[in-house]
Amino acid sequence: MNNHTMEDLVSLCKRRGFIFQSNEIYGGLQGLYDYGPLGVELKNNLKSAWWKSMIYDREDVEGIDTSILTNPMVLKYSGHEETFSDPLIDCRDCNARWRADHISDNKCPGCGSSDLTDPRPFNLMFKTSVGPVEDGNSFAYLRPETAQNIFTNFKNVLDSTPHPLPFGIAQMGKAFRNEITPRNFIFRVREFEQMELEFFVKPGEDEEWHKKWIDIRIQWWQDQGIKRENLELYHVPSNELSHYSKATVDIMYKYPHGIEELEGIANRTDFDLGSHTKGQKDLNLTSNVMENTRSNAKLAIQDLETKEWVVPYVIEPSAGVDRGFLALLNDAYSVEELENGKERTVLALKPHISPIKVAVIPLKRNDKDIVAKSIELKNRLQRSLTGRVLLENTGNIGKSYRKHDEIGTPACITVDFQTLEDKTITVRDRDSMDQKRVNLEEVNAFLSENYSI
Repeated sequence: MNNHTMEDLVSLCKRRGFIFQSNEIYGGLQGLYDYGPLGVELKNNLKSAWWKSMIYDREDVEGIDTSILTNPMVLKYSGHEETFSDPLIDCRDCNARWRADHISDNKCPGCGSSDLTDPRPFNLMFKTSVGPVEDGNSFAYLRPETAQNIFTNFKNVLDSTPHPLPFGIAQMGKAFRNEITPRNFIFRVREFEQMELEFFVKPGEDEEWHKKWIDIRIQWWQDQGIKRENLELYHVPSNELSHYSKATVDIMYKYPHGIEELEGIANRTDFDLGSHTKGQKDLNLTSNVMENTRSNAKLAIQDLETKEWVVPYVIEPSAGVDRGFLALLNDAYSVEELENGKERTVLALKPHISPIKVAVIPLKRNDKDIVAKSIELKNRLQRSLTGRVLLENTGNIGKSYRKHDEIGTPACITVDFQTLEDKTITVRDRDSMDQKRVNLEEVNAFLSENYSI
């Protein structure tokens, strides 16, 4: 594990504008965070990398974006109304509330009291009223996961963009869970984002595809900059599986607070499509789904060879954007001791993930010719690069370098007096701190070759 604490990451996020406590000026709201100017860039880069790998780099996956408000019937027949709860325990002395699995030795983790209530179920889904009258009947849930609206749109996607099996439907978006005890910064929160793929396969081919997707997802996280030695696989025991799962393997990551789930890859069988399908008995469903549903949809696909209708099995790689964000920060963060006895903090993020791709730094902030040339270069790079280019006109080249080391900028370009004479600039590498003189006309090619940006 890296030799730093969660407090180090929290301090960096606040100081440099990655993440802020939500509603902080009013004391905050537990389990909610806001992404600042740098955080939103890094977060969007992570999501873009996932979307590219799932949609653009494959021919068998389509993307959608569905509503957050969810018809309660969807979550009734998916099993969430019945099963989506945690056991809750109250401490009678300090009035704190805890999940039962966070209690050890029958003592309150907050005050140490043994005067605790018996566990009782606590539903994790947020409810909200729909329409002008709150009568208890017109309500919807804020979705607890992005998966269910993928399943309810199965037929719509097939009708508009037909695919044979296997194929997938992916989406990214907000989900909401009324966690009893949000904790560990952005690891467990009440409002978060998910990146989910539902990959539909023929029954009987599900176990093979489950293994394939585990390998694909492990490699993808490595491609984003996560070290393989910080990842572990956890095969979830049968007594811990979700109600829909035949088998689940969690990709575990060594966070500062311990080893916890980064992404889960589940074999959901035909549970979900079957639960939302009318006339399930006629489709020979193998999972234990409800016998009746108010849906009149037939969420199945016809085998082109046998002409039989098949309810596909589903392999689901499901990752949390916020947990991925935290893992990337943790893996990239280090404090290095320099030869002069000083230290520098470095975020060694991959260039495609870095919130700032290039910083353009005028050597003198008050020299109008240098500043004008810097602005011209910044605008030219911004038009040609994917991602943010920043003009850093502070007048202190050393502090500018340290700042951009700390926020993960892979390259800093200095415009100086020599630039005005021979049209060359200095490119400084974040990781090695090496500096190279490059012709202005060759800057784009240099960045592409050395940083893939």
